[in-house]
Amino acid sequence: MEFNLKKIDINKYQLSKTSAMRVEVYVYATPELLLNINQDLSLEQLAEAASLAKVVSPVIAMPDVHEGFGLPIGGIMATESLISVGAVGMDINCGVRLMTSNLNYNQNDFSPEKLRTLINQIERLIPIGLGGKHKKRLSLDLQKMCEQGVEYLVKQGFAPKEDLEKIEEKGKMEQADFSALGERAKNRALKQAGTLGSGNHFIEIQRVEKIFDPQIASLWGLRENQICIMIHSGSRALGQQTCVDFTNLFWKLKDKYGIDVPRQGLAALPLSTPEGQRYFSAMASSVNFAFCNRGMMAYYIRKVFLKNFSAPLSLLYDVCHNVAKLETHQGKQLLVHRKGATRALPAGHHQNPKIYMNTGHPAIVPGSMGTTSYVMVGLEKNQETYYSINHGAGRLMSRTQAKRQIQEEDFVKSMKDIVFNKPFWQIADEAPQAYKDIVKVIDTLVEAGLTKKIAKLAPLAVIKGN
Repeated sequence: MEFNLKKIDINKYQLSKTSAMRVEVYVYATPELLLNINQDLSLEQLAEAASLAKVVSPVIAMPDVHEGFGLPIGGIMATESLISVGAVGMDINCGVRLMTSNLNYNQNDFSPEKLRTLINQIERLIPIGLGGKHKKRLSLDLQKMCEQGVEYLVKQGFAPKEDLEKIEEKGKMEQADFSALGERAKNRALKQAGTLGSGNHFIEIQRVEKIFDPQIASLWGLRENQICIMIHSGSRALGQQTCVDFTNLFWKLKDKYGIDVPRQGLAALPLSTPEGQRYFSAMASSVNFAFCNRGMMAYYIRKVFLKNFSAPLSLLYDVCHNVAKLETHQGKQLLVHRKGATRALPAGHHQNPKIYMNTGHPAIVPGSMGTTSYVMVGLEKNQETYYSINHGAGRLMSRTQAKRQIQEEDFVKSMKDIVFNKPFWQIADEAPQAYKDIVKVIDTLVEAGLTKKIAKLAPLAVIKGN
């Protein structure tokens, strides 16, 4: 299907309406990025989302948008009490946590050899890769992680209490109900708290390369040459199985509830139905588990840095990517689905944590492996995207295409002096060349007036699963 895009503002385009579309679709991009977006099914998937019942105008695409399951990754959709499994996605609460240290980068403490030692020590504590799990179940209660979120880790001594104020939703969605999860999902999650996973998940040791806004950076405790640690992971098998279970269930029930859905990936039901409520509770449980998963990895990484440098690590913020949440927009309560998008509240917004009320909270945007990452903040104009910005760079190549086309010599050259933990053939699909240019993606929204850059972080060492 061919779609036309009309420019309506700086780096903002409107998709031509099909007969099935109930609402508008807006795409944030530059002409260069649009060339990539037109090469997959992103626009078709956005149009399909805009055809759902109870969808609110507009459906939105971030500049990192690319084809996904149901709603494209980098898509944002708000509804009046219609919940879609595929508009949340497989990796529920895939998100990013950034921790800061009192350490400054120098070539002795962070030589390639020392960095290799650090990532080896972290890997001994944190299982990585597809299906990665601890050999023994940790002394953690899965139900309490799912229902209490990071509050439970605080009670068990695995996280400091001050972390709670620096996590989206304070580390817990109240709608969680452990009984809503399927048995297979629960069983797969038993040994996965505190594990990294595979794909685009990573742990990076980084240094602050540049400060763009000295005033806000100072308030947040960020400075040039500072050592930081970024964790990117989600709910692992719990979220993936929950997505599969409820996609199948919702698709079977669409006729019963009279919901017209264009494809199974967008399977949706009214939130008021028993099944809709059950998914919302299962999704919230997976969100809370993901917060705990990143919290437990932070616990282990903190141990490594205390051992090697006697240096404590402080949480800057922990943001959520794949989620549906009840929020107030346009003067009414809406169910906002963010799939591969980051909430970025501006200064003064009532949902900001108290410590970030006067600045807006940090919005953390990771680059692809081998490229810089950014700490951002939302601006008031950001309300037009339901207070959302991009969640990363966005894929240019499928995993199969990347493994086929990217050569080891080019990969090694692109990684420069960055220490990485896996041989090329295991992580070729995550090579920098497989992703869009993070700088161009970030600048798209900065130029549009939705967000601004606070700091740029450069990777020193990266841990990837395979």
